[in-house]
Amino acid sequence: MVEHSGLDIMCLNKYCHSSSSSSSSEQHDKKRIFAKIKLNLSAEYPRKNSEILSGQYGINVLLIGGALMLAIAHHGPAVTEEHLLSFITCLMILQLLWMMWYIWIRDRRSDLQTEKDVHATTCWIRGGLTLLALLSLIMDAFRIGYYVGFNSCVSPVLGVYPVVHATHTIAQVHFLWFHIKDVVKNFETFERFGVIHAVFTNLLLWCNGVMSEAEHFLNNHKRRLYALGYGNLTIGHSEPHCNCTTSACSMFSNSLYYLYPFNIEYHIFVSAMLYVMWKNIGRVLDLTSNRKRSATKTHSLILGPILGLVALASTIGVLVVYVIHVEESLQTRQSAVSMFYCYGIIMLAFMCSAGASGLLIYRADHMPMDTSENPSRQLDTELLFGSSVGSWLMSWCSVVAVLGSNSSPPFRWTNLVYSLFIILEKCVQNLFIIESLYRHRDDREDPDLPPTPEIFSVTSSLAPPYNGILNRAYETPDRDGVAMDNEQVESGQAYRSPRKPSKVPLTEGNSLVETTSTKRQILKNIAIFLLMCNISLWILPAFGCRPQYDNGLEQEAFGFSIWTTVLNFAVPMNLFYRMHSVASLFEVFRRA
Repeated sequence: MVEHSGLDIMCLNKYCHSSSSSSSSEQHDKKRIFAKIKLNLSAEYPRKNSEILSGQYGINVLLIGGALMLAIAHHGPAVTEEHLLSFITCLMILQLLWMMWYIWIRDRRSDLQTEKDVHATTCWIRGGLTLLALLSLIMDAFRIGYYVGFNSCVSPVLGVYPVVHATHTIAQVHFLWFHIKDVVKNFETFERFGVIHAVFTNLLLWCNGVMSEAEHFLNNHKRRLYALGYGNLTIGHSEPHCNCTTSACSMFSNSLYYLYPFNIEYHIFVSAMLYVMWKNIGRVLDLTSNRKRSATKTHSLILGPILGLVALASTIGVLVVYVIHVEESLQTRQSAVSMFYCYGIIMLAFMCSAGASGLLIYRADHMPMDTSENPSRQLDTELLFGSSVGSWLMSWCSVVAVLGSNSSPPFRWTNLVYSLFIILEKCVQNLFIIESLYRHRDDREDPDLPPTPEIFSVTSSLAPPYNGILNRAYETPDRDGVAMDNEQVESGQAYRSPRKPSKVPLTEGNSLVETTSTKRQILKNIAIFLLMCNISLWILPAFGCRPQYDNGLEQEAFGFSIWTTVLNFAVPMNLFYRMHSVASLFEVFRRA
């Protein structure tokens, strides 16, 4: 009885001990969970905090520049162009210092192994940006020559700014070629501020170029209105109040406005690429999706380039005729505007048909969408939609003006049709580009990829010899045709196992490959045609063909100041949309 009680007590003590140990383990698990949560919070909080703080810093830098631009647009004595250029020069110098530190610290410290995002950019994009940078350097040279001619009566800022801008351009192109794909994992907070500073510095340079170009076109428009009898308009004069010491000052001044479009596109594209780098800071790459996608081969590329060259040649002809005739009498000016709208309707109708054909091909080919994380592709999608807003606003304003107008010029209804086609074309093209970028490519049906190799026997370095594996009970006298000789195995040689020719015809597989190849060639022709059409539609407004200034319908409906404000917002957005579409369509052409 005592023993039994003793056993009971021992069992009870054992049970109590297990209870206490389980409770202590529960407390230990709770502490571990709280420690893990605390660790996660402490790891995530600085990252999110630095993202928000750096974004707010960049936006405020841009707003300071925007405030200076608005003050300059008022043409008051308090704020002048020299103040804005001084501010931008300081921003460029800060970016130069950051880029020098970024390159220096990675050259000095070999332990800073930086991963690369292969989707961040491509060689042809960087090559295009290098060409735009060279044109920007030519513009800086013209600015320096202009300052030399008027150095006795202009501020030294006008001479310092182009020198710093040229240095900034050269250093930035070097950074784009060698570091734009970096996924930063060290000094993340500091690098976030450095990259976002570079993003908004380039955005501010883009805004400055847009403002200068818009002011130039507005002054030309006012001169034409003044020639038609509108005498109550003030035309801004920006020439210095002294004589030029060289004979090339007017050439430098006039040439700047032909180079502004290239400088503007350079800065907006660089800011987009740097934004992708900012998004990649601290990112954990998915190695399965971070692989460079190869370009497909091109066959039968005839119809798309021919139609694109016809569109480009007709665009140059329309541009020359429009620029010449718009400066002449009212009747000639109206005929030039009518010619532009007829040309635009034909061009946009072909573009809508091409984009819709590409979408129909995608609908007939059921392929899954690529949903992997890709900041560059996501930014492309957002920029396509965002930059379309300006053109859509301008088109809907034209529709309202045409329907509500009391006057009836010869281009009234062509303006309406052109505006509706602009809206439709952008919708169709956006769908085509985005679906092309997000579609998986079925490499199994790719006729351009190398064929699947024949089966090879395994060498001795990869597997044990056959003699150690074969079942001796099933050995046959003609065993040499099945197994490898010991000498051949030990030598590490690999022998091609002969395939038996199949007697089954592969007509279905061949027809599938031929169908896939035909679809891809059609898509490539569509992509190259749309690419050249977008180049054409970029050239026209970039070099002076802007009928929205000259037709008078929108100005009659909205007033001069409101309509010019809409154009100053919408035209730069439309220019960027066309150039960004060119880059996206070339990527579609490579991958189709």
